[in-house]
Formats: sequence, C-alpha cells, structure tokens
Amino acid sequence: MKVVVGMSGGVDSSVAALLLKQAGYDVSALFMKNWEDDDDDEYCSTRQDLVDVASVCDVLGLDLEVVNFSKEYKDRVFADFLHEYEAGRTPNPDILCNSEIKFKAFLDHALQLGADKIATGHYAGVREWSSDGRTEFQLLKAEDGTKDQSYFLYRLNQAQLSKTLFPLANIYKRDVRGIAEAAGLHVHDKKDSTGICFIGERPFREFLMRYLPTKPGEIRSLDDDRLLGEHQGLMYHTIGQRKGLHIGGIKGNDHAGEHDAWYVAAKDMKRNVLLAVQGHEHPALQRERLQAIELNWIGGRAPRTNWVYTAKPRYRTPDSPCEIDALNEQDCEIAFAAPQWALTPGQSVVVYESRVCLGGGIIA
Repeated sequence: MKVVVGMSGGVDSSVAALLLKQAGYDVSALFMKNWEDDDDDEYCSTRQDLVDVASVCDVLGLDLEVVNFSKEYKDRVFADFLHEYEAGRTPNPDILCNSEIKFKAFLDHALQLGADKIATGHYAGVREWSSDGRTEFQLLKAEDGTKDQSYFLYRLNQAQLSKTLFPLANIYKRDVRGIAEAAGLHVHDKKDSTGICFIGERPFREFLMRYLPTKPGEIRSLDDDRLLGEHQGLMYHTIGQRKGLHIGGIKGNDHAGEHDAWYVAAKDMKRNVLLAVQGHEHPALQRERLQAIELNWIGGRAPRTNWVYTAKPRYRTPDSPCEIDALNEQDCEIAFAAPQWALTPGQSVVVYESRVCLGGGIIA
C-alpha cells in the first residue's frame, strides 16, 4: 500500500513515517508550504522545518516532495479567518486548515500521485466500524489523552477518513520521542510547534492589525455601563480574555473582590463597545447552553437528541456531559450538565460518545 506522509519537520510526523516504513508500507513524504506573506525566520520556521524533513527522509530512505499550497490556504482558510474576526467572533484556523488543506488539498494531491492513503502525525485514531447494517469510518480519541487532537479533526468526512492513517493513535508522546531518538532522528528533542497553523508563533494583535485596521471604542462594565477604558478594535479581543485590557485597579461590584481581574464578557458590535466584568466566576461568564451552527457529523448522520454525550466547547477544557436538542440540519442546541466558562462565538464545540468523536459545529 502506497502512503504519502504529510511531514512538518517535527518529531510526531517523523515518527509516523518511521512506523509506517517499519510496518512495510510503501512510504513517501510530502512537505507543505502554506504561508508566504512574511516567511522569515523570526516567526515562520519553514526553511528550518524543510531542512529537518529532508534530514529525516534521508535517514529513513524516503522520497520527498515539496508542494506550495499558499494560495489554497489564503483562499480557503485565511480569508475565512479574517472575516470571522471582523465579525467579532474568534475562529479556530487550525480546524479549517485540517479540513481544507491537510485533508483536502494534500489528500487530493496525494491521490493524484497514486497513493492509496495519506498519513499525518496527529494524535487521533480511525477505525472502520459496522453496526445496524451500515459501515462507517470513525474518528477516535488518541490513547494519550493529554495530546489527543481529535477536537481539531471533527470537520472531516467519511471520504477523508477512509483514506487516512494515524500511526500515533496508540502511542504516548513520551514514547514518540524515545522512538525517534533510537532511530537516530535528530528531531527527537525538537520543540513542539505552537501558534496559528502554518503562520507560526508571533504577537497576535500586531499580526491581525496588518489585515484589520484599528477601530477604537469604549470598554464598559456589563453590570452598570460604567466607562472603564478604551479598546483598539473588538476583533482584537475574545470572550474570557483577561490580559491586555489595561483596566486593572478599577473597583468592580458585589460579584467580585475589589482587586479581582476584569474579563471580556461580551461585544456590542453596533455600539463598538467591549463589555467587561470583574471576577473569574462572574455569572455572565457562565453558560449552560449554546447554539451550534455549520454542523458536521462525521458518520453522515446526526446524533440522538435527549441522549447523554460529552462535549468540549474549547480544546483545553475537559469533556463535559451534555444533551443535544433542537437539532436540525442547520443548527442545534447543546445543554451542559454544569455551567461552562466563557463560551466563545466562532470557536468549535465537539461532541463525543466515549472515545468516538461524532462531530460538532461552530458556537453561535
């Protein structure tokens, strides 16, 4: 079986390629370049990443192809990213990047090369599952729960999953580094990348200002409409944000202590006003229900209503018991058993049944 591995220059995709090679697959590598606007060494590590990929491929004896998907990334991911911020929401570009670039542009290219499947270094799993007379490909959580990335893959469909391998599904990160070191791969101790998918780690507000000009307005208290300060643009802030408001030291109300921090609670787009509350546990930051739009159910059919599932309204939160109701093709409502902190429009809510990722949608 011919497998093309998407390699980023990191230890995870390198070990994914190694494991497939050891398992007897016909493996080749593909490196994606997806950002060109300011591809310099300060924030973008593209050049060094490509050097690292080439080095790993040399050790493993893999053919390497470099493909530029910058136009696809700008058209399919970055344009939507800017539109969402401009509308006052907080998108997750990594999720769109997976569904549009890594598992669409890359997958289409690999299949044209004659590949049977693609593989990535994501911490997730896929299995073929039959029940009720139908067969489907399921997206699973990774064995290493601290690294599980199924949240970022919930927009994948049956066609994409049927052509995908996740070699790290049952391996812990600590063991991945050991496997890489034992194989003589110099990336065994390379730092994990963070930041926006393909854009890298950089001062985010300054980066966004290059594409969305400032639009100053007032910061006011949600509780009593007091003027607290000034913001440079609603798009530079997100629900639950504490840092960067520059309104510390202003006394709040009965909900919080005198010196408790202020948090972004809402955005008034019509008035261009940022609304803040004092105290992490303020009631305005707690919600038990949300509406989700742009739904994607991986198995091709919606989950059951009035049934207990778990869901994650952001990547770093633990799974929380919930029920789905008011479900139709366009949207649904999700009711949590316990209040969720700082539910944020534009972010994704992802639904699980045990280890199976069912899909999800965008928080409206």
